[in-house]
Order: sequence, then C-alpha cells, then structure tokens
Amino acid sequence: MYGDKKIAVVIPCYNEAATIGKVIRDFRIHLPNAEIYVFDNNSADLTSEVAEREGAIVRHVGHRGKGNVVRRMFADVNADIYLMVDGDDTYDASAAPSMIKQLLDEHLDMVVGTRIENGDENTYRPGHRLGNKMLTGAVSTIFKGSFSDMLSGYRVFSRRYVKSFPCQSHGFEIETELTIHALELRMCIGEIPTAYGERPEGSISKLSTYKDGIKILKTIIQLYAYERPLLFYTVIAAFLALMSLLIGAPVVADFVEMGIVPKLPSAIAAASVMVMAMLCLGCAIISHLITVCRREAKYLSYLSYQCESKGNEK
Repeated sequence: MYGDKKIAVVIPCYNEAATIGKVIRDFRIHLPNAEIYVFDNNSADLTSEVAEREGAIVRHVGHRGKGNVVRRMFADVNADIYLMVDGDDTYDASAAPSMIKQLLDEHLDMVVGTRIENGDENTYRPGHRLGNKMLTGAVSTIFKGSFSDMLSGYRVFSRRYVKSFPCQSHGFEIETELTIHALELRMCIGEIPTAYGERPEGSISKLSTYKDGIKILKTIIQLYAYERPLLFYTVIAAFLALMSLLIGAPVVADFVEMGIVPKLPSAIAAASVMVMAMLCLGCAIISHLITVCRREAKYLSYLSYQCESKGNEK
C-alpha cells in the first residue's frame, strides 16, 4: 500500500501502563508493517514493561517533558514516514492509513488528525477547547496559516519535516512549535478529522488547562519574537518613542517659551527612553537579518531530503 516506505509509529509516554498495550495493538492492526517505538519519560508505573510485552521498541528519556521526548524521538528514529500519537488511547488508530495515504498522495510534509469529540462532555474539557481555539486563532493570524486543531497530538510527518525540525520546547507546548515550524517554512500540510475519545478508566491526564495554556501562550510570544523580530521589536520601539515624546513635549514647550529647561529630570528621562527606542529598532534590524539567514539554513536542510510519495519515483 505504501510501496517500500519505512513507517515508524512513535509514542511518547509517561505513566500510561493502563492504555499503552491497547494503543500498540490497535496500531499493529491498522499498520502491520510499521515499527512501533515507545519513548518512556521516566514513568513510575509499568509502561515500559507493558510496551515490551506487546512487542514495541522501548527507549527511555531521562529529561522530563513531552518536548524533550519528541526531540529524542526525531533524533533517534530513522524512517520515511513518522506517525506520532499519544499513548493515552484517546486517538483513533483506524485513521492512520488515511493520514499516511494523504501525506503520500498529495506530497505533504505534515498531516494533522483534528479531533472530533464523541459527544461526551468529559472528553474535551471546555477550558481546553477554548484555549485551543484562542491559540489556534493567534498562530493562524501571526503566521498567516490555517489550522483547525493546533494542539492535536496525532500527526504524520515526512522525513524531511522531522530532520529539519529544531525542537526547542520542553513540555506540552511542543505541538505549538510543530505547527509553527510547518508554517514558517511554508510546508504543504493537511488535516483529517479523527474521532477523539475519553481517557479509559485508570488513565490520568497530565494536562493542566491554565498551566499549560500559559506555557503555550508564552511559547507563541517567544516564537513571534524569534520568527518575526522586525515587527515585534519595531512595535516596542514605536511604543518607547511615543512615551519619550509624551515625556519630552512639555520640556520642549518650556524651553521654547522660557529659554531654559526647568524640568531636567523629565528631559533626561525623555532622552533615555528615546535611546532605548533606537536600540530596539537596531535590534529589530539585526535580528531580522539573523532570522532570514537562519530560515534559509533550515530550508536548505529541509530540501536536502527527498519528498515522500508512493513507490519509487524517478
């Protein structure tokens, strides 16, 4: 079905002994020729033992956090197609063949399984749903892209996506970075609706609506400054320049009227803030040039790998 493509199912896990066995069995059914890797992030339960018993290749990641696990997965695993899924048995394994088929047929670099709830209000908490919509909208506006579910943990990647991805995140903000990497390099991406179920009994979520939401928002701001520095720092420079003018205008008016500067502290403050504005503007220009060079280097790394498609195209 997929020619001679090597498919790797990579599963980041932390205390998923109650569900990882079923996840492995389900993906073994729908992707019988795939290699299944479980990356255990210092689980305190029997996650590794269960995964090994089910025939998965188990790797251990010492540094805590999903971002650290993804960094290790992408570095250690060599394949033509990578399918990443959480080990909590909330994603539908039967959608995997369709996601891979779309990636190959349309020559895409990433396909996201967008979550469709099963009708149970406990499946996707309102806070998570609202946060996802806000963050998806923010990233779509900033980076000029279109995504339905930016925080989905169910994705298929091409080899050239994986090997050009410079993972910087440590925790659950990794999904945001995965999305922004695709938007930054203007990769070809797709989405497929997939069923999203409630965690089985005995499986505990590691997500925190407010804590993880703040982390992801912080990541967006950091990446915005990192990827769009010219606009980011120019806005700060403009704000500082405006503050300088507001502080300095009365000083200039007094000098024109009386020929002296009676408000010396205000004059010093206005001059200092204006210097800060000029420094920010200089940082904007320098950072923009660095970003352009870095983006070109990433794109050259991306282009060094062949586009995935069915069969062996010549």
